[in-house]
Formats: sequence, C-alpha cells, structure tokens
Amino acid sequence: MNKVPDIVPITDLRQDAAAVVGRARSKRQPIIITQRGRAVAVMVSVEEYERVEQERQILLLLAKGDKEIAAGRGVDLDAVLAEADALLEKGRE
Repeated sequence: MNKVPDIVPITDLRQDAAAVVGRARSKRQPIIITQRGRAVAVMVSVEEYERVEQERQILLLLAKGDKEIAAGRGVDLDAVLAEADALLEKGRE
C-alpha cells in the first residue's frame, strides 16, 4: 500500500524551514513542496538522496550492459560485478 505523500505549502516552508527539514530527515520520505496548489519541488534528506543516486547509478550500468549485449559487445561478468561491488562499497562509506 502506497503512503500518502507529505505535502508542504511553500509558505509553511518559509515560516518553519527547520521543522520541514527535520521531517524530511526523520521520515526518510520525500516532502512535496507546493506553490499555489501545484507541486514545484521535492525535498529529501541527504542520506535518502545519496541512496537513490546510488541505485540510479547501478540501474544505468545495467542498462548500459543490456545495450552492449544487444549490440554484440559486452564486458566480462566479473568486471561488471567488481564495478557494482565498488559502487556499493562507496555508498557505505
């Protein structure tokens, strides 16, 4: 079941930014910032951003590998796994 997104009007963000930032850090969920009733930005904690960025990098590597395989090129599986392990280890630092 999907959670209801946390939505904060930009005026509330201006009035109490520290509280909104605290919610982003504690809930580890994105907060949608609205202006005139429309979503204009998303706030996430640094930790959540880094986690998502790491996952995005891994998905890009997998997509690149699929394209190389389809084109008849490729990289040895051991090299791919070593690169993935390096990305995962970097994310843990």
